[in-house]
Amino acid sequence: MQLTITGYSTALFSTWYFIDELGLLFDAGDGVTSALLQKSRKINHVFISHADRDHLTGLLQLNQLNAREGYPVICYPKNCASFPFMEDFSKKFDPHISGTVWQPVSENEEIRIKDDIIVQTIRNGHVPAKPELTKSLSFKVFQTKRKLKSELAGLSGEEIRKYGEVYGKENTSYEVRTNILSYSGDTPVDDLHRWDDTKILIHEATFLDRVEEIKLYAHKNKHSRLDEVMEMVSGSNIETLILGHFSSRYSAEQINNSIRELCERYAINIPVFSVLPGETVFDILKGKPLSL
Repeated sequence: MQLTITGYSTALFSTWYFIDELGLLFDAGDGVTSALLQKSRKINHVFISHADRDHLTGLLQLNQLNAREGYPVICYPKNCASFPFMEDFSKKFDPHISGTVWQPVSENEEIRIKDDIIVQTIRNGHVPAKPELTKSLSFKVFQTKRKLKSELAGLSGEEIRKYGEVYGKENTSYEVRTNILSYSGDTPVDDLHRWDDTKILIHEATFLDRVEEIKLYAHKNKHSRLDEVMEMVSGSNIETLILGHFSSRYSAEQINNSIRELCERYAINIPVFSVLPGETVFDILKGKPLSL
């Protein structure tokens, strides 16, 4: 499946990624509707990774423009109290948006957004929380299809139909899943194999060096460092990498040069794209990769 991905991601200010073909938005930072304009009306499902303001303050305007009966469906970490408050406020402020669905989700849930598309929730370590609480999530998107069981491959259509009548139609095939897209949200690199076999990975890379990481976030929520992300990707079966959420203290030249150097160091030969601070990138995958 070809995907058109547009995004903006600058640490502390705003993050969002829109996947056109799926009507899907990951996070809803400030400015999402003013960037997407009419395309924002195509959004049916919104998945918010956590309750930091730079990931959710675009929800009010998005919802005001887009709400209709049953949509958008806004999925958020179950134990983040900010979202029920936002739901209550938005319904009082804009009574016509009562059709929006606000859906709390926990880790390892699966939400079907199209007949053949499922979004799976993955717990991450960005927000420290007790095991029974869900405060911060990553997401995997799977395309599903049914495949005929191998033992039925030589049968005619009529024979397969009769088999289904006897044993149940669901027993003539099995489900095959392809991880077409993954979105890290904000998270440290704490599992080197979390993203194995994903077609496209969108991952944060807030810091370029350990000094800045320690100085700025020693007592706050945890983020990723670029070199850790690249090392992880080098050992994973990932086909395309999109990097964002860089700190605005770094220049575009610093970021892109660091990416190129790390691609060489870790022998990364897949397309790697950057979403630089302060830039909205339309159709990210149509750009020129930094790695090739």
